[in-house]
Amino acid sequence: MRRGPFRAGAFTSPLHDPLHRPRTAVVLGRWLGAALLVCFLTGLTSHLLQDPPGRLAPHLPARPVNGYRVTQGLHVISGLAAIPLTGAKLWTVYPRLFEWPPARSVLHALERLAVAVLVAAVLLELFTGLLNTLQWYPWPFPFRQTHFWLGWLATGGLLVHLAVKAPLVAANWWRRAAPALAQRRAFLVATTAAAGAVTLVTAGQTVPWLRSLDLLAPRRPDLGPQGLPVNRTAAQAGTVTVPADWRLRVDGPRPYELTLAELGGLPQHEAELPIACVEGWSCGARWTGVRLAELVRRAGAPPGSAVRVTSLEAEGPYRVTEMPAPYVDDPLSLLALRVNGEVLAADHGFPARVIVPNRPGVLQTKWVERIEVIV
Repeated sequence: MRRGPFRAGAFTSPLHDPLHRPRTAVVLGRWLGAALLVCFLTGLTSHLLQDPPGRLAPHLPARPVNGYRVTQGLHVISGLAAIPLTGAKLWTVYPRLFEWPPARSVLHALERLAVAVLVAAVLLELFTGLLNTLQWYPWPFPFRQTHFWLGWLATGGLLVHLAVKAPLVAANWWRRAAPALAQRRAFLVATTAAAGAVTLVTAGQTVPWLRSLDLLAPRRPDLGPQGLPVNRTAAQAGTVTVPADWRLRVDGPRPYELTLAELGGLPQHEAELPIACVEGWSCGARWTGVRLAELVRRAGAPPGSAVRVTSLEAEGPYRVTEMPAPYVDDPLSLLALRVNGEVLAADHGFPARVIVPNRPGVLQTKWVERIEVIV
């Protein structure tokens, strides 16, 4: 028996009428498609900068300085804006999800299966991405790898869906394709307002001129030790107490060690660089320290050398990171000892941390104890 949403006439809104639904779905699809495309492309950028293929690593650019700040900010902004757009899109088309009979042919069954995969991938992608901005991971699988492959799955499903629906999209692309409807106009205005509001109250974590409206974002970029947020504290990393005999070891053709005092006695340079994190927040600061290139040259390494950086923290996925040569050779790349004129706080990496342009925050290693040249 056909009951509930399966019964005839279960959907009474004029927006669900077959005469009006396609036009509403196409308008929402344009907005949602644009948000998902931006989210996908910027997500690929983030993934490549965090975990580049071996052949690509030597060619990663250290400029523009704010490149990662912009792309990852756009990634999170577009992902958050896609949440209300996805809800509105699903509400518009959900009568089609309860079609009866469920499958009229093999091709129809395959089309519905593709839609199911698309919807599931998009919802899971947005859900896990949202919780990542809160640094909450209540699932047993690795977030970053799962998020990456879900992005490809959702994008592939979207392309298949567009190919199937191309004639319907073309027929309803222009405003004159469907009769005017006051309810549709009100619904689209409300959806636009919802997506705009979500953007305005969260984008301030990366867009400076929206900072005063940063009401719902998990981070305020100006709150934290020394005016900078912190994702991983010294207590969490087990580096609250730095050994009294701490020395920086630089390994290369001519390895050497430096005490903190000796490191501070080397030529100091300043750089205005942002910390830009995968969760979408970013904040600029004035860093002071020794150029990485100068430390590496002193160890006898030629220009074009990559390095491996090791942290004092006992464990963690980014305790050891590799830095390609373009970052090492950039004059703005520092082993920083101070931030905004103050000695680094423990949470910001005392006694020394890496800070380089156009690089994800998780790779800006704190509590550095060793720099190893890898040619």
